[in-house]
Amino acid sequence: MALESIDWIILILYMILSLSIGLYYKSRAGKSISDYFLGGRNFPWWLAGISMVATTFAADTPLAVTELVGQNGIAGNWLWWNFLFGGMLTTFFFARLWRRSEVLTEVELIEFRYGGKAAAFLRGFKAIYLGLFMNAIIIGWVNVALIALLRVFFGIPEDQALYYVAAAMIITSFYAAVSGLWGVAITDVVQFIIAMTGCIVLAVLVLASEKIGGISGLKSQLPEGSLNFFPNIGGVSEGGSIVKTLTISAGTFIAYISVQWWASWYPGAEPGGGGYIAQRMMSAKNEKHSIFATLFFQIAHYCIRPWPWIIVGLCALVLYPELSPADKKLGYVMAMKDFLPAGLKGLLLVAFLAAYMSTISTQLNWGTSYLINDFYKRFIKSGKSRKSEEEEQKHLISRSRIMTFFSMAIALYATTQITSISGVWSFIIECGAGLGLVLILRWYWWRINAWSEITATIAPFIAYSVSRYWLDLEFPDSFFLTVGFTTLAWLTVTFLTKPEKEEVLLRFYEKVKPEGWWKPFRIMTGSPVDSQRLYGLVFCWLSAIVMTYSILFGTGKLIFQEYMYATGYYCIAIVSGLLLRKLVLKTRILSLQ
Repeated sequence: MALESIDWIILILYMILSLSIGLYYKSRAGKSISDYFLGGRNFPWWLAGISMVATTFAADTPLAVTELVGQNGIAGNWLWWNFLFGGMLTTFFFARLWRRSEVLTEVELIEFRYGGKAAAFLRGFKAIYLGLFMNAIIIGWVNVALIALLRVFFGIPEDQALYYVAAAMIITSFYAAVSGLWGVAITDVVQFIIAMTGCIVLAVLVLASEKIGGISGLKSQLPEGSLNFFPNIGGVSEGGSIVKTLTISAGTFIAYISVQWWASWYPGAEPGGGGYIAQRMMSAKNEKHSIFATLFFQIAHYCIRPWPWIIVGLCALVLYPELSPADKKLGYVMAMKDFLPAGLKGLLLVAFLAAYMSTISTQLNWGTSYLINDFYKRFIKSGKSRKSEEEEQKHLISRSRIMTFFSMAIALYATTQITSISGVWSFIIECGAGLGLVLILRWYWWRINAWSEITATIAPFIAYSVSRYWLDLEFPDSFFLTVGFTTLAWLTVTFLTKPEKEEVLLRFYEKVKPEGWWKPFRIMTGSPVDSQRLYGLVFCWLSAIVMTYSILFGTGKLIFQEYMYATGYYCIAIVSGLLLRKLVLKTRILSLQ
C-alpha cells in the first residue's frame, strides 16, 4: 500500500524533529558519564515519569494488547495488569532508596551492597548478560513487531522489512549516541504525545465506522464475556458467528496476581525497581521527584494508555473473525490499513515509529551504561589513568557512543534469530522466575549476600530446562516449579554462606538508611526504630493499587456507557486517593531527603 505525499511529509518532518532534538542536547551529554547516562541527576518528575511511560510503549505493545483481547477478551490483559502490584511497591519502597544510593547504574549497586570477588563477578556478569545479551533480545522482539507491522500495512516482504527497521535503528542510535539521556528523554515526551494521539484517532475512527456502529454496535456484536474485566475461569463463551474461548486457567490467573509480579524479572517491571526504571529514578532531581515520577508512571501506564488499544482489539474481533489465535495481533494493523485516510496513515505510522524509537533509544542508552560503567570502566580501565578527570570523562563518553552502535548491530543480528515474540516473552519471564524476591529483600534484609543473588540468577535456568525439556511442563506449572526451586536454592545458599563483611553492610546502611531487618546496624549507628513508617508504606502501597485499578476499571465502564459502575469505581478511586494522600503525609516519605 503506497503512502500519499502528505503521509511522506509527516514522516520526514518527524525524522527531522527527532534528529534535531538529539543534536540540540549534544552539549549536555558531553560533560561526564553521569550527564550522559543520568542527565546530571537533574530530571523533574514529569520528564522522568513520561520517559518511563514512553519507553514501555513500543511498536509491539498495541499489537500485543490486541492479541490478548482477541484470545481472552479484556480480562486477558491481566497478563500485564498484575505488574501494578510490583510497580507500586517500587514507588513507595524503592524509588527514594535508588535515588539515595547515588549509584550510576542498577548493576553498580551490586558492589555497593555486597563485597569481595563474588560481588565483582556478579557485577561483571550482569553487565554483559543484561547490557548486551538480554538487551539484544528485547530490542530484537520490538524489531520483530515493527517488521510485522510493515509486512501487513505495506505488504513489504519480511526480508525487505528488515532493511527498513535497520534504517530506523540507525537514526535512533545516532540521536541516542549523540545526546545521551537528556535527548532520549525529551524525544520520549514528543514521541509519547504523537504515539498516543495516533492510537486515540485510530480507536475513534474504527469505533465510528459503519461496520462497528459505535459502542452500542460493538457491544451487540461481541462474543459473550469479551467485556469482562475479570476472567471467566474455566468457562467457554460463544457469541454470534464468532466462537471463542474466553478463559484462562485458575492456575494461570493465580500465577499472574499472586506470584509473577514479585517473582519474575521483566523489563520495565523489575521487582524492587531496576533497568531503565531505576535509571529514570536515579536521574530525578531528588527523592521527592523520584517518587512522583514513579507514581505518575504507574498511573499513566495502567490508566491512560490501554483503552485505545483495547477498543481497537475488540473491534478487530468483529471485523476480522477469520484471524487465527496466533494472528489476532495483526487485527490492529489491518484496522490501520482499512480505516485510516491519507494523512492519518502517515500520522499513525509516525506514531508507531515514535513508540518504537522511544523504546530503542532507551534500551541502547541503558544497555550501554552497563557495558561502559560496569564492565569497561570497572574491569578493563580499572587501573589508574594518567589522564585528567575531564579527559577521562570525554574518553568514556566517546566509548559510550561507539558502544551504542555496537549494541545496535548485535540487536539487529538477534532480530534475525527471533521467530516468536511469545517465545521470547516466555523465556524472559521463566528464566527470571524466583530472582525477584532477592532483588526486593537485598534492600530490606542485611543477611542477603552476593551468593544469594548469584544463586537466584542461575537457578531459574536450571529449573526452566528441567521443567520444559525433561518434565514437559507448560506455563503456569513450569513457572511455579521454577519459582519454588529458585527460592529454596537461594535461601539455602544464603544460610550456608557467610554474611557480607560488617564494613560493607555498614557503608550501605549509613548511605541508604533502609527500613526492615537491619537491627544490628541500626544499633551500631544509633538510628531510631520506626516500624510504624514501614507499616505506613504498606498501606500507601495498597491504597495506590486500589486507586489505580479503580481509575482503570472506571474509565473502561465509562467508555462502555455503564455509568453506574463507572461512578462506583471513581468513588473508590477518590476515597483511596484521599487515604493515600493522608498516609503519604503521615509517613513523611516526601520530606525525607
